[in-house]
Amino acid sequence: MQIARNESTPDSPPTSSGIDPRSMSPHSFFSVTVRSGISEECARRWAGAVIGNGLADPTEIMDASQIARSNKALVARPPSLTLTKHDRSAIDGFEKLLFQTHDRKFIETVLIPLEKEGRVSVCLSSQVGCVMGCTFCATAKMPERRNLESWEILDQLIQARAIARSQGRTVTGAVFMGMGEPFLNFSNVITAADWMRYPIKDAISGKSITISTVGLVQEIERFTDMNLPFRLSISLGAATDEKRAILVPVAARTPVARVMQAARRYALTKRDRVNLSYVCVSGINVSEQDAIDLATLIGDTPIRLDLIDVTDSSGRYHPPTPEELKTFRNALAHHVRQPVARRYSGGKDIRASCGSLAGSSLGLLDAPQLV
Repeated sequence: MQIARNESTPDSPPTSSGIDPRSMSPHSFFSVTVRSGISEECARRWAGAVIGNGLADPTEIMDASQIARSNKALVARPPSLTLTKHDRSAIDGFEKLLFQTHDRKFIETVLIPLEKEGRVSVCLSSQVGCVMGCTFCATAKMPERRNLESWEILDQLIQARAIARSQGRTVTGAVFMGMGEPFLNFSNVITAADWMRYPIKDAISGKSITISTVGLVQEIERFTDMNLPFRLSISLGAATDEKRAILVPVAARTPVARVMQAARRYALTKRDRVNLSYVCVSGINVSEQDAIDLATLIGDTPIRLDLIDVTDSSGRYHPPTPEELKTFRNALAHHVRQPVARRYSGGKDIRASCGSLAGSSLGLLDAPQLV
């Protein structure tokens, strides 16, 4: 069975007779506005007003002399997601935002504090729910699924950035590691990422934007061929097809060797290490044999391996014990001999950690609301 690469879109999207730059690529936006008689400089201010400043009325900072009365109708009042809940972890300062879409679905976004004081990264959702069926992931259990439009992805960033600004902090990074499989919503994700790095207010460097996938080979190849400045992260789950079938069953329909072949091509084309994420599960994928299998799979492909403790609200899976993790890391150092780091997955007390995002299904439970 093939993976559907075009999930359903909203039945009744917000309507407007005007143009919303967030709903088209930068190239398309500037082409449309130039054809409409609006200068590139004015169009840049327009995009900056909507995306950089998050203004509901972008004409507030646009050059009125550049917009003839007949063209003002082109300027849409941008729709927005409804922020329904904002939680902050009492443990580590991670923050989770619960948004409601216009069609009454829920998505979650996480603000991740970085080591450098005053800087945060935003973990973005690309879909409502997820079809990939990773057995440890709460998002996979959501009954409703659809792609997010590019404006819905960007509005997560815009609203998260406004919150960060109110706290005296700056968003300097973005990761597509929230709800959904980003590469099943490829065009909208790339459009959103292109706007994030576009040189307007508070743009994010392309190398500070990471797009994650559980291993969709066709899209990895496409991403490589496009030579985009964004970073790629591939979540393996395990080093063998048998164990991937347990943890990431839909992704496991593609042999893991084929996934690594695509990862190798990306690394060699970019002349950089490809990031491999590895969710560590006690008794499943953290033995010395798993380290040997990883070494065999990776070979001499330049990689960085991020180890992430599993978070499973169902209680089926558990993170490795300290002894298991120590043994596994020692085995990786011996067999893989490439950079290995333990990636912190925070906000566990507000269900903001990796694999915990579930919109209204779980996100409204047992978490203190900020006022």
